Amino acid sequence: MAQRRDPLMSSVSEEPVWKQRAVERSTQAAKARAEQRLERFLDAAQLIMNEKGSTDFTVQEVVDRSRQSLRSFYLHFDGKHELLLALFEDSLNDTAEQIRTSAAEHSDPLDRLEVGVRLLFDLCRLSPAAQRPLFTDFASQLLISHPAEVKLAHMNLLSVLTELLTGAQEAGLLRTAVKPRRTAALIMQTVMFNAQSSGSHDDNGSHPITAEEIWTFCAYGVTRRPD
Repeated sequence: MAQRRDPLMSSVSEEPVWKQRAVERSTQAAKARAEQRLERFLDAAQLIMNEKGSTDFTVQEVVDRSRQSLRSFYLHFDGKHELLLALFEDSLNDTAEQIRTSAAEHSDPLDRLEVGVRLLFDLCRLSPAAQRPLFTDFASQLLISHPAEVKLAHMNLLSVLTELLTGAQEAGLLRTAVKPRRTAALIMQTVMFNAQSSGSHDDNGSHPITAEEIWTFCAYGVTRRPD
């Protein structure tokens, strides 16, 4: 006579369902604790950068400020470079989300694109009073030493701009030759470079590039009849 299968046994793992639930619960708890430790390291590093106005700090300073252990730090990061990269990517993701949210408030596809371009310029602009060492110190070094990581860090931002261009293209507002993703990359690089290299005034006293000029330049490059 065949032995009856316990209905509480999994057909895949042959483990009791209660055990699977217990393991899943403990895994979720461990993940939550790891995320909390990770955030404490990121917050500590951000505070130190704000105080110093530069990325000139040590891992030990971050560990001390976060009140965690050095061992715990290296369980989450390979070193200071990876920590800075995480902060850099988080900042770009925040920028992408702000652009998506602001653009969604408009119904016209071209208005959405304009909002995205202008807001990207304003969010990336480095005023003399602002201290953004992730962009002034770290990003320029990263672009030379780890270009692949820079590309990955910008993916969400590139996706948002691609969405905005695709919407305008589907509405028949762009030139037929425009390819949304390639054009999004060109716009992103153009806007960010000019924003980050434009202060309030240069040494010659000339006026800096404005968001209006940036949008006009981009619009003439992609639209059929820009205003």
